[in-house]
Order: sequence, then C-alpha cells, then structure tokens
Amino acid sequence: MFGSIAALGAGLAVIGAGIGIGQVGGKAMEGISRQPEAASKIQTAMIIAAALIEGAALFGVVVSFLGLK
Repeated sequence: MFGSIAALGAGLAVIGAGIGIGQVGGKAMEGISRQPEAASKIQTAMIIAAALIEGAALFGVVVSFLGLK
C-alpha cells in the first residue's frame, strides 16, 4: 500500500517538473523570437531555471521514497 503512494508522489513530482520545464522552454522561445539579440541571456536564464525545477522534482521524488520506511 505504501509503495503505491510513494510511486504516486514520485509521479506527481515528475509531472510537475515536466510542466514547469515546458513552460520555461516555451516562454524562453517566445522571448528569443521577440528579441533575438538577447538570446544568450535568455538561454542562460532558461538553463538555470530548468536546473532548479529539476532539483525540486528530484527532492520530491526522494522525499516520496523516504516515506516508504
């Protein structure tokens, strides 16, 4: 029973990260298309934001698996 709850928590964390990275990537592409001269700054900020989102998702997965005991 607890294993399925942990798997559900891990799945929700990964789905949330996927949605977040999709939003970041989409908005970065919009920004680059509007201001191509700022592409390098936008890309750098996008990569940092994606890494932070992945870190939060990994934290969620680890916490959900720690709940197994």
